This record gives sequence, structure tokens and C-alpha cells, in this order.
Amino acid sequence: MSDYIFEKVGIEELDLLVNLRISYLLEDNGTIPQDKLAQISEKLPDYFRRHLNKDCFVYAAKSENEIVSCCFLIVSEKPSNLSFINGVVGTVMNVYTNPVFRRRGLAGKLLKMLLADAEKMGLDFVELKATDSGYSLYKSIGFEDTVSKYHNMKIIMNSDKKI
Repeated sequence: MSDYIFEKVGIEELDLLVNLRISYLLEDNGTIPQDKLAQISEKLPDYFRRHLNKDCFVYAAKSENEIVSCCFLIVSEKPSNLSFINGVVGTVMNVYTNPVFRRRGLAGKLLKMLLADAEKMGLDFVELKATDSGYSLYKSIGFEDTVSKYHNMKIIMNSDKKI
């Protein structure tokens, strides 16, 4: 692990952040229609300018000034309830490692950094949606399957944004 630098990413690496997000989306979704990819690529820089290191934190492993692994923590404030007394929760997104650098413990180390910061921030919990390939990593770090009396549901508000 000594060949890597582990750190939070700053806005000076905006282009790298956009490329990492696009790489993650391409791997997660397979192909993305060019018009949708163009729209996403256009919107991402503005998102990062408005949110990075405010309520969106990006943890990265670098090798020779290239980000080779990353994960995002999105922090949300909600009205306090029995599940989140402080009213502040986190969502892990975009856990991604360049295929050449996988199976080296990079994502695990980044997730541990993320969780240490989440604890310092006073988050009530940190959640994520796990793919089959990431499930065992998340379990090994301490994430647990959740069971709820509620059903996850959503409604798509703009049908032309569907992939």
C-alpha cells in the first residue's frame, strides 16, 4: 500500500472526478446512449463545484498522480427521528477501482477513511446499495443488511431521463 496516496479529493481535480464518475456509470450500466452520457458529463462539473467537500466527500487512492480508486460520501440532513437522532446520515456511492488495480485493498482502505470521517461528523448511520461484487467487501467492513417494514419505492419524474 505504500505506493499509493490516500486522500480526500479537492476541486482542483474536477476533471478526474468527472472521469471517475463516468467510468463507474459505464461499468455499472454497460453502455449508455451518447446523448445521456453527454448530458451527465455536462452536469457533473457543476454538481462537484457546488457540493464537493460540503456535503459530498470523495476519497481517492492515487498512483503516480492518477486516481485509481475512489468512493463518495453524500451527507444529508433530515428531521430527527428514532433512527437518526442527530438528523445527519450518509450514503456511500460510486465505490470504484480501476480494473487494473483491483484486489489490492484500495477500496477497503478508502471506505475505512470515509467511515472514520463519518464518525467525526456525527452521522447517525452510513448506508449504501451493494452490488454482488462489492457485497463481501462491505460485509467485511461492518455494513449489515437492513430489514425494514418500509418498501423502497420511487417514481421517475422525467421519463425521457430513463436509461
